[in-house]
Amino acid sequence: MTLTIGVDVGGTKVAAGVVDADGEVLARTRRDTPADDVAKTRDVIVEVVSELAAGREIEAVGIGAAGWINADRSVVLFAPNIAWRDEPIRDYVSSAVNLPVIVENDGNVAAWAEFRHGAGRHADESMVMLTIGTGVGGGIILGGELLRGAHGIAAELGHFLSVPEGHLCGCGRLGCIEQYASGNALVRFARAGARQAPVRATRLLELAGGEVDAITGPMVTSAAQDGDPISGEAFAQIGHWLGLGLADLVQILDPQVLVVGGGVVEAGDLLMGPTRRTFTEALAQRGRLPVAEIRPAEMGNTAGMIGAADLARRR
Repeated sequence: MTLTIGVDVGGTKVAAGVVDADGEVLARTRRDTPADDVAKTRDVIVEVVSELAAGREIEAVGIGAAGWINADRSVVLFAPNIAWRDEPIRDYVSSAVNLPVIVENDGNVAAWAEFRHGAGRHADESMVMLTIGTGVGGGIILGGELLRGAHGIAAELGHFLSVPEGHLCGCGRLGCIEQYASGNALVRFARAGARQAPVRATRLLELAGGEVDAITGPMVTSAAQDGDPISGEAFAQIGHWLGLGLADLVQILDPQVLVVGGGVVEAGDLLMGPTRRTFTEALAQRGRLPVAEIRPAEMGNTAGMIGAADLARRR
């Protein structure tokens, strides 16, 4: 049985696991991320890999990181939540643990985990995944392989245009889908609705202690589940934009399956219902032509380590 280690590096945590060829996590560990210290972040990765490799025959290590990774999967060119700039993390970790290492974008590793072992496992050729969290990320599989692009930074799916001259995005552009279909967008829509019609946001404002600016994403989800109209409408709005975005991706890529993941998806039909309705309406002109099914992600918070480990096995 071949074993690999997958490491999921985020702005707040480094989670790692020993993963077998069937995608089963056999052992795992976790550390806080010293995100503002490059050297300490590197050393935490080495520490978790060394801990998990002790007493085991490990074939390779995969590291999933939120950021832009170069084409040969060795250097983190830029990471928004970690102080990495042109960081040669592959060679550093490989030298320290004496194992082959690959580095991959976190959206890509999550998408790969779903394709191999999760919601897309019945597809054999293509899948597109959007992850809906604080922002919007994702990954694209075509011909059974991740689409990385000429420079290694393809599939930044949160940053295609939804609304011309719309809200300013963190990437510097105006109107990216991340500003309309993310967890941040959900909160913005809910706060705006609560300000305009507080009588229709009674439950939401109750959870927020009466303070509109105190509204958070989990509060919107809880209030929507309790029937709060403004919270339900906030989900309908991000579902609308997500459905339109998925329809655009179908027109461009024609994948076998579409997967929606990320924390916001835990709201279930509050999000997936309006997403599927808008998606179907947007593609009505395709008539009897086949269209990819939208499925919720299945791998949860293990997707990063499982995807990174599997990609290391296939390096």
